[in-house]
Amino acid sequence: MIYSTVDSKIIDLISQNNITHLNHKSVVPFEVKRIYYLYGVLENQERGAHAHKELFQLLLAASGSFNVELDDGKNKKKIFLNSPSKGLLIVPGIWRNLTNFSFGSVALVLASEYYTEADYIRNYDEFLKYRKINELRIRRKCSE
Repeated sequence: MIYSTVDSKIIDLISQNNITHLNHKSVVPFEVKRIYYLYGVLENQERGAHAHKELFQLLLAASGSFNVELDDGKNKKKIFLNSPSKGLLIVPGIWRNLTNFSFGSVALVLASEYYTEADYIRNYDEFLKYRKINELRIRRKCSE
């Protein structure tokens, strides 16, 4: 399947008394196989700058705030995360870049797969080629 930036969306998480629950399938739409977090990122530093071929992620601002720039090769959108009760679902095949970190911010990531370097696309030009190749495959399947 070819996803677009429209498929990446904010999910309201279950929060009560300043506790956010992430253990229910109706909240996290995939099985969580890996959890990690980014911290100590300087305000002018960027993180991310890659896409995944198969991996889904739920990204949260566990503390502080930052921007997430999403790109599907044709459409771009920028999302501001600043609440631990809202998560950004990032679907496969979307380039992401995290910017504008506030002091002391923590980005928490829940991932659908274990770490595999082969799933990463770290070069933007390669990402654009990957998107075009997959679009051609889908069109061919649809015309058969």
